Amino acid sequence: MLPRLLPPVLFLSALFLTAACRDRKITSYRAPKDPAPATPPAAAAAIGTNDLPPGHPPIGAAAGDSTAAPADMANTTVPAASGAGLAWAAPAHWTAKAPGAMRKGSYAIKTADGTEADLSVTAFPGDTGGLHANLNRWRGQVGLPPASPAELDAALLHLDGDGLHFDVIELAGTTGNPPTRMLGAITSHGGNSWFFKLTGPDPLVAGEKESFLAFLRSVKIP
Repeated sequence: MLPRLLPPVLFLSALFLTAACRDRKITSYRAPKDPAPATPPAAAAAIGTNDLPPGHPPIGAAAGDSTAAPADMANTTVPAASGAGLAWAAPAHWTAKAPGAMRKGSYAIKTADGTEADLSVTAFPGDTGGLHANLNRWRGQVGLPPASPAELDAALLHLDGDGLHFDVIELAGTTGNPPTRMLGAITSHGGNSWFFKLTGPDPLVAGEKESFLAFLRSVKIP
């Protein structure tokens, strides 16, 4: 007996369903993970051990640790001090320069033969490592080895005026032709450490000592 044939409509429907099942594919995908949370602005702005100006001593150095080696500060930044500022009157023969991002003040002292010295005024929050660490940092900048706290204290000149106390030091380098000389002063104001530094060829800076001291005496709290 021959099998009973399906009606044409049912036969075509069965054929269509069979083909559809054959062509169906299972597709999988991986949902992307949620992006990592952004660093809070306050954390990003925090000052770390590598977020200091070039040659800056580590913040939080132990008191009296005058031999702490400065960290490698290449390509690092730190916000300059904000808040209450200071005012001063520079000698007439000093040429004002654009302060830049890190400086509160900047001057050039030039001679007729083209010799030039640089005066910088900077300020940073806190004690920036302490007096002795900063003085030894300056000694390193003119090629001198670190000194003991007692030696540093003995070399200081103290200058007071208008509610400010300056610790002043003069450093004569031993290398170069001519060697580098530095006149530096540090004071505290408004919770910040202020640095006044004149650096350049030995004869030029030595001749500017009285002008530098007069400049410090002009510094006022507005």
